[in-house]
Amino acid sequence: MTHPAPAPTSSSKKKRLYIPLVWFGSSLPLLILAVRATMDKLTANPIEFISQFTGWWTLVFLMLTLSVTPIRQIFNMPFIFPFRRTLGLITFFYSLVHFLSWLVLDQYFHWTEILLDLTERPFIYFGFSAFAGLSILAITSVNRVKMRLGSIQWRRLHRMIYVIAMLGVIHFFMLVKIDVTEPLIFAVILFLLLGWRIFFRIRKN
Repeated sequence: MTHPAPAPTSSSKKKRLYIPLVWFGSSLPLLILAVRATMDKLTANPIEFISQFTGWWTLVFLMLTLSVTPIRQIFNMPFIFPFRRTLGLITFFYSLVHFLSWLVLDQYFHWTEILLDLTERPFIYFGFSAFAGLSILAITSVNRVKMRLGSIQWRRLHRMIYVIAMLGVIHFFMLVKIDVTEPLIFAVILFLLLGWRIFFRIRKN
């Protein structure tokens, strides 16, 4: 005798509806970039524009990733929790494009120049460290790897995202040098998100 499959819950329905929308929305910046490229509107320095554009969106999606848990806790919206993983993978993708724009378009795989860049321009070191951290989190987001690590170890590892965010904001601060308005906004957002996490943990205990 076969049993009917359980009816999908309201939470699972929302997840199936919203996650494709998240992926679609996250692709819009790349679509805008592609349109600007076809119209030859990537400014006088297209490589620099691509690098800065993808780097800025990496930080945006990183902050959105960190915002999922506070929003879920404050507004009692458990169905948005899976978005954290989705947004995390999107963040990694944009960071990968940002990294490749430097490695391929700017440095042309010249490893001597790359090593020189890492030592002479410290902001690249901070950015590369953040990218390396995001790569680790992306690899360990696979369910099979998560099961091997164990829930406790996996959670400890993924708390590294706050350190990665700090490295990314420092990278942005050191890059702009003069007008620090945008890096400061990201820093304030990160401070508030980290503050909420600490506050919630203290209140919970």
